[in-house]
Amino acid sequence: MKTRLIRINDEITRVTADTIRSDLSDPRIGTVVSVMGADTTSDLKQCKIRISIFGSKEEQEQAMEGLNRAKGFIRKRIAEIINLRQTPEISFVYDDSIEYGMRMRKLIDEVNSD
Repeated sequence: MKTRLIRINDEITRVTADTIRSDLSDPRIGTVVSVMGADTTSDLKQCKIRISIFGSKEEQEQAMEGLNRAKGFIRKRIAEIINLRQTPEISFVYDDSIEYGMRMRKLIDEVNSD
C-alpha cells in the first residue's frame, strides 16, 4: 500500500506541475512556481500539494491566490490523467525549503570567506 501511495503522490506532483506549466493562463501564476511534492492521505480523500514560489512576498501571495482559484481545474486534470476511484480534494501549501537552502548557502559562503 505504501508504494502505491508513493506512486500516486509522484503522479499527482507530475500532473500538477505539467498543468501549471502548460494549461493555466492566469497571469498571477508565473514561471517562478515549482511543485515540490504531494502528500496524499492513505484514504485518498485529501492531498496537500507543496508549492515553492520564487519572488517577492506579494508575487508569492498572488501566485498562491491564482493556484487556489485554479484548484478545481487542476483537480479535474488529475482525475482525467490518473485513474483513481476517488480523486482527492487538493490544497496548496507554501514550501519555503528552496529559499531556506539558498539562505543557508549564503550564510555558509559568508563564513567561509571570512
